[in-house]
Amino acid sequence: MNPQLTRWTGPEGLPRFDLIRDTDFAPAFDRALAAAEAAHEAIAANPDAPDFANTIAAMEVADEDLNRVLSVFYTLAGVDSNDARQALQRDFAPRLAEYGSRISMDPRLYARVRAVAAAADALPPEDRRITELALRDLTRAGAGLDAAGRARMAEIRARLAVLTTQFTQNVLTDERDYVLPVADDALAGLPDWLVRAMRAAARERGLAGQVVTLNRSLIVPFLEHAQDRALRETAFRAWTARGSGSGAGGQATDNLPLVAEILALRHERAQLLGYADFASYKLETQMAATPDRVRDLLSQVWTAARARALSDQERLTAMLHEDGVNGPLEAWDWRLYAERHRARAHDFDADDVAPYLTLDAMLGAVFDLAHRLFGLEFQPLEAPLWAPDVRAWRITRDGALMAIFVGDYFARPSKRSGAWCSSLQVQHKIGDGQRPIVVNVCNFTPPDQPGDPAFLSRDDARTLFHEFGHATHHILSDVTWPSISGTSVAQDFVELPSQLYEHWLEQPAVLDAHARHHETGAVLPADLRDRMLAAGKAGAGFSTVEYLESALVDLAFHEGAPATDPMVRQAEVLDGLEAPDAIPMRHATPHFAHVFAGDSYAAGYYSYMWSEVMDADAFAAFAETGDIFDPATARRLEETILSKGGSAPADQLWIAFRGRMPGVDALLKGRGLA
Repeated sequence: MNPQLTRWTGPEGLPRFDLIRDTDFAPAFDRALAAAEAAHEAIAANPDAPDFANTIAAMEVADEDLNRVLSVFYTLAGVDSNDARQALQRDFAPRLAEYGSRISMDPRLYARVRAVAAAADALPPEDRRITELALRDLTRAGAGLDAAGRARMAEIRARLAVLTTQFTQNVLTDERDYVLPVADDALAGLPDWLVRAMRAAARERGLAGQVVTLNRSLIVPFLEHAQDRALRETAFRAWTARGSGSGAGGQATDNLPLVAEILALRHERAQLLGYADFASYKLETQMAATPDRVRDLLSQVWTAARARALSDQERLTAMLHEDGVNGPLEAWDWRLYAERHRARAHDFDADDVAPYLTLDAMLGAVFDLAHRLFGLEFQPLEAPLWAPDVRAWRITRDGALMAIFVGDYFARPSKRSGAWCSSLQVQHKIGDGQRPIVVNVCNFTPPDQPGDPAFLSRDDARTLFHEFGHATHHILSDVTWPSISGTSVAQDFVELPSQLYEHWLEQPAVLDAHARHHETGAVLPADLRDRMLAAGKAGAGFSTVEYLESALVDLAFHEGAPATDPMVRQAEVLDGLEAPDAIPMRHATPHFAHVFAGDSYAAGYYSYMWSEVMDADAFAAFAETGDIFDPATARRLEETILSKGGSAPADQLWIAFRGRMPGVDALLKGRGLA
């Protein structure tokens, strides 16, 4: 076994990615899994009476080596997939599910945890919290079922692990394999930076000319600017066909049978545990608590968003007809005409802003914001990572090491689409303790040539701020136990720090300091800045509707009896909403990875909006002081939320910060829908 997988020796304790080979993972996984099983067996078979130290605390460290192996493996599988890593994922998934089932449904462990929990009132608050969570998690895993129930639960978990892994790999295959060549005479309307990015994508694949791929940072601006309607339709249909069996991978990547089986198994799992359906099971531990509360929030916003979208649809349809195109506005038309309307209404051209929104400038902005709010300092760190353009930084405060931060920002064919924050290791205080190693991953369009600046769209810049908001949750974590560290919180609370961070991108003080022209260093002109900010709210109806469609379909999938034909259920929900025809779901079912690549966001895609209610109110706490960098408010945010992880229920953490629960008004105002 390669020792680099469990005892990292790179700078500041990073893994030596240059010394790790794909052939190292299987033996490392086998050994680490065996060690974890032995550690849990020792806890379960301990003849001593159960107490916090020999049961709960021991469980906190039992998976240490396994977690380190898997954190490296799954990081690489996400950012640089290949056939060997995909095969390993397919092998690891059912074995991990089987292991998880054995541990979480071991009646001996369950009895020991119950015994400790019975006396938990005498424990310190954090110890009591992880004891309560351990008992809750074992109960919800099925530890309290009879032998037949536990056996069936283990079968369900193993099968779900296989299905969700295959779902992910099918989408990745379609995204990786699809290219749409664009002839020179079809480049009309495309900005120069986009054409350069399309040519770079072609070169990366060994092709001549320029191509459109299914990378969001490439296809969305293509749909916003391409004048060739037939080409827009071709690109749009390919983008929305990912995982449907009609994309680049053909029938081999058809996710719909997988979705139907996933939904059926989740429903059976919930009913085994005594819940009416999966939504009731999942939401029990969230802030929302019930499907009705979720639907109430989403419905309040839907009415305003749909009205705005319908009004916009009339306006954009008229523009389509002015161009001599008869018939309705289609989904592949919306972005083009919305961009034209935005340019007319606000005298705004995104190309004018691009020279000011470089990746380096926006990184400077998020780092400066972290310094002004929380006193963090960033120093570049030279370290062997998985690609030449991946970067790392040491983060300190008052000279003390707080975290290591790694940023992987550019799209590559082998990288999973989207953007995310993960950790190679989390903060804890066990023994000598450890500081977090946090990873932000994005899929921005790389520069045309190495050394050239990378230009971000406004949406790209928002993504950068969002993911770094998640990173601060890890960086500022200050708890004892790894199971409640950083972002280990309720799913509908986890997006609060990330979405809160986005608010500062819209502040003139931040843009004036950091949005500088990449050649001249000139500040983004105030009138252009204000027009950009005003234009940013112009598409609120579209963006809110496409999100809510996905959130409401997700909820409907997991309420009541599972759909035998998911696409019929999807159509029923959208028809019931009377959604605008030209606005499809943000994530159609066959590639809805949030929901079907794992359980995290299943019956939980609503959580972005639930968190948005809070992030709007949280930013208002700063604004109310007259200083958006108010030190006292930032300190309270850190002390009550960012440092606390999951050490208390989310509603308690929120009230400790704000003093009351939030309402939906700030959200509607922030989206321009009030």
